Amino acid sequence: MPLRAIIFDFNGVIADDETPHFLMFQQALRKEGLNLTKDEYYETYLGMDERNCLAALLKKAGGAHDPARAQRIHDRKVALFRDYTAKHRPELFPGVVAFVLQAGDRYRLAVASGGTREQIADALRKTPIERAFPLIVAAEDTTTGKPDPAIYLLTLAKLNEATPRPDPPLTASECLVIEDSLAGIQSAKAAGMKVVGVATTYPAAALKEADMVCPSLKAVTFAEIEQLFRK
Repeated sequence: MPLRAIIFDFNGVIADDETPHFLMFQQALRKEGLNLTKDEYYETYLGMDERNCLAALLKKAGGAHDPARAQRIHDRKVALFRDYTAKHRPELFPGVVAFVLQAGDRYRLAVASGGTREQIADALRKTPIERAFPLIVAAEDTTTGKPDPAIYLLTLAKLNEATPRPDPPLTASECLVIEDSLAGIQSAKAAGMKVVGVATTYPAAALKEADMVCPSLKAVTFAEIEQLFRK
């Protein structure tokens, strides 16, 4: 099957903002007496959407189910991240702009991220790829985060609803996902999609479940990714 669509994770793939996400989440949790170490975040929770990450942390802490507390932490983290990025705009990774612009001439593009739509829009604003993604599926659109395949299956369904509608409809086997985390790779593979892992957050060895691993999008060629669909 030919490659017809590329779906990008956002944090750690497009925008270099995983570290501030962790620091602001850590700060929001600390005010509630909860601790999140860097190792815990990167080994267990990175790749999950924030609400599912928070639910897992609260469960681990042994507290009773408390939606109000969870919402309070979530809202605090969002506000902290908004304030931080207003002063420290996240950079786009090297090679991202050129890759995305060229990909948009060849394939349908989408973003599927556990980040919020506001955070994605803010990071893209006034960049050359601000309007490069006709479809953005964000944390608000799903209730189940990665490594569950729900976000990628939803993205596929929305791509098939887009105008003009693809004819014939896109299938999972015609989609490539670009991810930086094991949870994200597992999510995309479970959805039946091929995956390129970029070693921007984790070492390449940690991404070996991907169909191809590279140091960044700057190192990826379209010939290489199209070859994945001929195997």
